[in-house]
Amino acid sequence: MHSGSTHILRISEVFDPLRHEILDRLGAEPLKQLGREFHLVRLADADALARSSASVFVRWHLPVDHSWPCVPEKIPSFIEKASQAMQAKFGAEPLQTILCGTLDPHSLDRRYKLLTSNLRGRALQLFPAHFAQIHDASTQDPQRQTLFALVGGEGLFCGVSTPQACGGFHPGGSVYIRQQDADGISRAGAKLAEALLMLKLDGLDPVSCHEWIELGASPGGMTRELLNRGCRVTAIDRAPLDPRLMSSSSLCFVHGDAASVSPPDKASADALLCDMNGDPEVAMRATARMADALKPGSPVIFTLKLTAASDCDVVFTMIDRVVRMATDAGLRTVRITHLNHNRQELTLILERHHSSASLTA
Repeated sequence: MHSGSTHILRISEVFDPLRHEILDRLGAEPLKQLGREFHLVRLADADALARSSASVFVRWHLPVDHSWPCVPEKIPSFIEKASQAMQAKFGAEPLQTILCGTLDPHSLDRRYKLLTSNLRGRALQLFPAHFAQIHDASTQDPQRQTLFALVGGEGLFCGVSTPQACGGFHPGGSVYIRQQDADGISRAGAKLAEALLMLKLDGLDPVSCHEWIELGASPGGMTRELLNRGCRVTAIDRAPLDPRLMSSSSLCFVHGDAASVSPPDKASADALLCDMNGDPEVAMRATARMADALKPGSPVIFTLKLTAASDCDVVFTMIDRVVRMATDAGLRTVRITHLNHNRQELTLILERHHSSASLTA
């Protein structure tokens, strides 16, 4: 007889060469692969998931409280039956809403996206009226419980958790952000937009961040995203920015090496962004040089490039070194995650300590 609880873990295809090692380090017994990136597993100790170093590879996860293994399109009245079953099991729980997503978000087949939309629509007719007040997943309270439902060719899988515990506001961790608009500069803008959602997830307020320092800004995809949000940006890079940005009165471009450029005035910036290419330790060293320019409580978004990662230990060693450098600079690690728009890289969410007494030598 098996013990433990069943969970869905999302591990990006980017990390497929490490997948078996990741699951083993998480103490996860594989049960079934769902779609391309979701894995149904049994965890002997669910709390160990958060404690494991390998959790950085898990983009999103959910305890499975109800499942219906089936092929939905072959089930007559699937939406009605699934909605009734969810209402019977979860209708009395103090939830903030129900959100539905697909098990294969990369698929070009729109049938399941339509099915999940119709499933939520019908479920909202059965659940309490306040469930329908949340139209945008990112407006959820990150610490209140939500019923998440994922649907694919393998069936329906539901679970109750908070967005903060799952690792994202959106079901399955898929955040769709338009990237190919007329004045788009690079995919980095969408990556930043998603990272700003992660700040909200952990109680950091991106709306109050008006003055940004950006390291490794070229060609300017993230710079443009910040400018479009009404922020002022001090962008630093040895390479030029896209000429379309240079006329902005809210941009101060410093054409130079972030490792040697003088930091802005002490406690003058609300947030810092580092998306520098190359050695992560060099990038964190440049970030640490700028730490005193941040106001207490300011968030830092740091991209950790993993192009040289060949196994988990290489990644963990790199993370340990970078986090130690951040701590020494007075930056607290809030979350390490793999974003929907990341490639072979991780995003570190850091926070400037509120007082010098909090610093760890």
